[in-house]
Amino acid sequence: MIDNKQKVLNLLGLAQKAGKVISGTEMVAHAIQGKTVNLVLLASDSSENTIKEFAFLSDKFQIQLVSTFSSQEISDALGKKRKVVAVQDRGFSRAMLDKLNKECD
Repeated sequence: MIDNKQKVLNLLGLAQKAGKVISGTEMVAHAIQGKTVNLVLLASDSSENTIKEFAFLSDKFQIQLVSTFSSQEISDALGKKRKVVAVQDRGFSRAMLDKLNKECD
């Protein structure tokens, strides 16, 4: 049986295929500032400066930030090496957050 964390990664892969994911540090930072994203996934093993930058941007622009996954998990879900991704679609974002909240319960 697939756990909720894996379901979120599967949803991330689907969102990528649907063209609803922005990846890469600069692209995601720009998208946050433009308020065109609903959720940011930041690898838990990112550098301290990257974590601070995205924590600040997410807080300032009121975008949900999740750092539950490693860069390897994010990269495997997307099929390319990434440490930070943003989900543009509200439905995908909501589904991912619902699964993550159930994981914590």
